[in-house]
Amino acid sequence: MKIALIAHDKKKEDIIRFSIAYEHILEKHDLYATGTTGKLINQETGLPVHRFKSGPLGGDQQIGAMVANNNMDMVIFFRDPLTAQPHEPDVTALMRLCDVYQIPLATNLAAAEIFLHGLERGDFKWREFVKKEERDENEK
Repeated sequence: MKIALIAHDKKKEDIIRFSIAYEHILEKHDLYATGTTGKLINQETGLPVHRFKSGPLGGDQQIGAMVANNNMDMVIFFRDPLTAQPHEPDVTALMRLCDVYQIPLATNLAAAEIFLHGLERGDFKWREFVKKEERDENEK
């Protein structure tokens, strides 16, 4: 599965610790991240991470484009709800796209842990069927 990992500045340490704790699950999947978050995760875990631009410079939108094209299976976004973000419209747009396209979105540590435990159990296999249906539709 393709998993996006994003974290606001005050949550970067949390997503690094999360990635270390769940490295055994994350290593089985294709990881994508916004710029600094991806760099830090790679440095701390050695996991290969495809890095987009920094969130404020368009990284959130790049991940959103993958969501809109059914090329992302899960988004883990450790948001900082107590700090104003200059790119808040981009964050809101990404969250809206996840809702529109039925992409699982975890915005905090508790939800992200539930997602990864479910991923390990195979609870997200339905994404394979969604992608197959879309490919079949596009071939018509």
